[in-house]
Amino acid sequence: MSFSTDDINSAIERQLDTWPMARENFFRLMESRRKPLRLGDLEAAAQLNPARIVSTGAKVDAATIKSRPCFLCSANRPAEQNVISWHTPVLSDWELLINPYPILPVHFTIAQKSHRPQGAIPIEMAAMAEEMPDLAIFYNGAHAGASAPDHQHAQAVLSSELPLLRLIESVHHQDDAGVFFSDKSRLNLPFHFISLIITPDTAGMERLRKVGMAYGINATDGEPDMGLLNAFFWIGKNGMLRVAIVPRRRHRPSCYGDSDADIMVSPGAIDMAGLMITPRNTDFDRINEEIAKRIYGEVAFAYAIPELIKEVFDEPNH
Repeated sequence: MSFSTDDINSAIERQLDTWPMARENFFRLMESRRKPLRLGDLEAAAQLNPARIVSTGAKVDAATIKSRPCFLCSANRPAEQNVISWHTPVLSDWELLINPYPILPVHFTIAQKSHRPQGAIPIEMAAMAEEMPDLAIFYNGAHAGASAPDHQHAQAVLSSELPLLRLIESVHHQDDAGVFFSDKSRLNLPFHFISLIITPDTAGMERLRKVGMAYGINATDGEPDMGLLNAFFWIGKNGMLRVAIVPRRRHRPSCYGDSDADIMVSPGAIDMAGLMITPRNTDFDRINEEIAKRIYGEVAFAYAIPELIKEVFDEPNH
């Protein structure tokens, strides 16, 4: 049994009926603006979301994290925030919550019950995607957009909202089970990704295991870092589980800051999926294709995915 569209909409409506702050932020989505950014083969967009200043401007240094209560732990969450029950016991250690600072009209946070830091990509995201087949489950590594790097969590939005996923489905055919590296293709992209189709057999399970071993490479010291990546799990048109990974180089671009001269864009998974989120009007107005390409190129791999990263996904005959 999985969540239907009606189930998802009803859960959101019930939550907004009882939580005024979340209701106000969902209504404020009507104030958001969007403009297209054609970045080669990626039909991206910039999106203005004023309420996302909480996440975009979040301080994620160790001292700040240590000094504040964890807002994903149940003891510190608002009393109004409901926990939505899963249909499968496999996910009993994860709590499904409405995100009170939504980027899109359907936006969930999925927090692990125990307090532990973001680490490897949680393989349970596969079960989450199967439970919510209309949604994409996404993950921000601890150094790649997570505003709560001290608490393991994922998020979910409608998969149809994410340009990168639409592109992947068009270039990595659903019948071509295996691994697809975008830098081996003829695609014109501002950054590169890894796409996997997970079949329900031994080969598919091995692919899924390797997803949990993925990492990015820190541009400063050249070291592998499991916190430097974004990941997406969703169900493809043929019912197969699909996974996309964007290895990262940096958390934030050089232009990031809160002064008038800066551009407050802190790329997480949604940004890397082709929706570049900014909470400030000035930044939204300034962002164009050139700036977007520069931001993507600084935080991810613009020219090629390092062989060290690819080796994790090596397959026979691929």
